[in-house]
Amino acid sequence: MLSTPGVEGLGEIVHALRDWQYEGAPMQLHPGDLGWHWRFGAEATAAATRTWSRDGRILAIGLVDPDQVRLAIAPDARDDEPLARSMARDVTGPSRAVLSSDHGSIEARWDGALPELLSQAGWDPAEPWTPLSRALGGAVEDCGVHIEVTGPESASVRTAVQRASFDRSTFTDERWHTMVSGLPYADARCLVAYDERGAAVAATTVWSAGRNKPGLIEPLGVHREHRGHGYGTAIAVAAAAALQRMGSSSATVCTPSSNTAAVATYRSAGFRALPEARDLRRRIA
Repeated sequence: MLSTPGVEGLGEIVHALRDWQYEGAPMQLHPGDLGWHWRFGAEATAAATRTWSRDGRILAIGLVDPDQVRLAIAPDARDDEPLARSMARDVTGPSRAVLSSDHGSIEARWDGALPELLSQAGWDPAEPWTPLSRALGGAVEDCGVHIEVTGPESASVRTAVQRASFDRSTFTDERWHTMVSGLPYADARCLVAYDERGAAVAATTVWSAGRNKPGLIEPLGVHREHRGHGYGTAIAVAAAAALQRMGSSSATVCTPSSNTAAVATYRSAGFRALPEARDLRRRIA
């Protein structure tokens, strides 16, 4: 039931993740998350992906970082106990088939059989995250700054803002080109905001899951030398507008609840905070 796909299997996985997105669904692994990981290449993305299938149908998908696995599940499989037992065994069992670290975390943000089994097995809620959503049924206001969609000729601007926004970022021009060559980027855009002097001050990437489905903002950052001027709010509004143009029903994002500045920025851009979500960590005796 558990498998690691080859590159040739990524198209089916992206398609499944798109199908599982709908308004009111728990915020789980999105095709945009795979798309952002794609900056490391198709082979690396395939190697980091896990699927659980039955009778030829994918029922759950995981994206593995060294100390975390982020999960998504088909809507009709959340209470599937045999599937949940299999996933729990594969993710946390001695085989190390998915999560190798004893101190790693599991992102399973839905009510159902798997979170209950993990809780019974000694996995406790970790630090909270705040999902936020902005409905896109009505008009999106002008963001108030100049926005450009990144193309190959301006990739270096996009990657420079990313590195200036996140201290440990390794986003390079080469990785941008690799990312945009991936399947999910067919429904994505990179945006850069500029101030009145023409300086690039903020950037984001937005990912559609298809018409009338929630879109994702991942990532969004403001250049460290230009913070405190409202550019975070402006680029978040621009992200919502871009997703609306691509047919998304809403713009969604998830940020650590401890990052109160980020939560406030999204709220000021018209996003509504949803109930907090928590990853799971193994209980330490």
